[in-house]
Amino acid sequence: MAHSSAAAARRRRATGPAPSLTGPASDVHPVLRRATAPPAALDLLAQARAGLEETTVLDTPNERYATAHLAALRTAAAVLAARGRPETSPRRRARIRSAWEVLPEIAPELTEWSALFASGAARRARAEAGIRGAAGQRDADDLVRDVAMFLRIVERMLVLQPVLPQPRQDTDTGIGTGTGTGAGTGGPGKGGGLPGAG
Repeated sequence: MAHSSAAAARRRRATGPAPSLTGPASDVHPVLRRATAPPAALDLLAQARAGLEETTVLDTPNERYATAHLAALRTAAAVLAARGRPETSPRRRARIRSAWEVLPEIAPELTEWSALFASGAARRARAEAGIRGAAGQRDADDLVRDVAMFLRIVERMLVLQPVLPQPRQDTDTGIGTGTGTGAGTGGPGKGGGLPGAG
């Protein structure tokens, strides 16, 4: 009975889930854990989510299109707030660039999304100006759907990031010590198995 209590206590002290019993820790599925995104980025994501929800109660396609596009812009701004770096040269600082132009440099994986929303910027300007027929019902519906997907992807990138569980180090038996290699130095997919296991 005492032995099982000690084992349970060690499990509670462990820094992550136990490694797989049938293979190396790399075989364990990543667990989504909250990451620390800057407050400004989180605020922009919340504004984008609220804007997207607002599109469900708006009447005209122009309003829906413009509101959805603004939600996409706020989502892109969240990425820039989290990953962006200030321009270093005075010439680049003086030049005004759109978020859609900067986004692929900061997050290359979002290049296609950036191109998609950049192509809708002129339509959004016409819709905001109240030009009749600037955006049709289908244009608005398609954009709302695209922005919802874009927002989910960015939220996953910035807020919920996959983290592989680290192998447990059992200090009572000395497993995983004295090898000089350390656990987790190679990152996911590099190296394999538990240190000292063989």
